[in-house]
Amino acid sequence: MTVKVVLLEDEELVRSGIRMILESADDLEVVAEDTDGSRAVELTDRYRPDVVLTDVQMPKVDGLEVVKRLAGHPAAPAVVVLTTFDVDEYVYTALRHGAAGFLLKDTPPRELVTAVRVAARGEAMLSPKITKRLLTDFASGGGSTRARARLSVLTPREHDVSVHIGRGLSNAEIAKALVVSESTVKVHIGRIMAKLDAANRTQVAILVHDAGLS
Repeated sequence: MTVKVVLLEDEELVRSGIRMILESADDLEVVAEDTDGSRAVELTDRYRPDVVLTDVQMPKVDGLEVVKRLAGHPAAPAVVVLTTFDVDEYVYTALRHGAAGFLLKDTPPRELVTAVRVAARGEAMLSPKITKRLLTDFASGGGSTRARARLSVLTPREHDVSVHIGRGLSNAEIAKALVVSESTVKVHIGRIMAKLDAANRTQVAILVHDAGLS
């Protein structure tokens, strides 16, 4: 299956380079691109991308606003934020509003391709330079006690799955660890996200980190 990508980046040279990296992979296709986020919803309506890869700093509508606008879209694509700046506020805002990934522009090409594939699968990927301290600080704001209280609504099996999400395991790896099918894992993850009011796996992982379970 080909992963359709919309690319939002205001610098033409950078945009061309990213497009070349993505399309070097047989399973990725850049179906549309633009210089800012003002047409993000329109492009999503027209092309139904699996992933929107967006820069943070752009004229008119920036990448953080793109995350917000697409979060409630009926066919919401996964949004991966790409930026030069490792700024806490950017990460907080992007993840809080449901970004599936946050990568720095010095991310190696192979990791960029992997991040897009991971996002298209409904999973998440953060740059290794986004530290565990940053993830912990982002959590819901009430510290480990509140995080554990939120996780207490999960069944024992859902709790096990959430801990594995916090450790960065894929669906296949979780299925192997718990000796269940991948489809069962997907069902558990759907229920976990609904109970925790989480937009994606990244937010579940952050909560698990804050609870000290990963």
